[in-house]
Amino acid sequence: MKSNPLLAWYRVLAYATGCALLLLCGFMVAKYGFDSGKDATLLMAQVHGYLYMAYFVVAFSLGMKLKWPLGKLVLVLIAGTVPLCSFFAERRVVRDAAPQQPAPEPVNA
Repeated sequence: MKSNPLLAWYRVLAYATGCALLLLCGFMVAKYGFDSGKDATLLMAQVHGYLYMAYFVVAFSLGMKLKWPLGKLVLVLIAGTVPLCSFFAERRVVRDAAPQQPAPEPVNA
């Protein structure tokens, strides 16, 4: 089965962005709730920012390639900014993209 490399990149970046955002939320709780981890929070914010920029570009490219409606595209792009949403969006995008993948070629044994 021929896979879509853009979809693979989207999946990796969706998980990475989601994990980075969850870690950032934890660091923000530590910074503002317990007055510790100021430098770690800054570093995690920057990591999430770079990951989100890559996620945005890949998700936008995938949306254009799969001809998503504008509403779906916007929701998928926003999913990288709301904790846990990128995980749910990734599952839905993969499920919706599966029928658009080429059928597997039969293997002659």
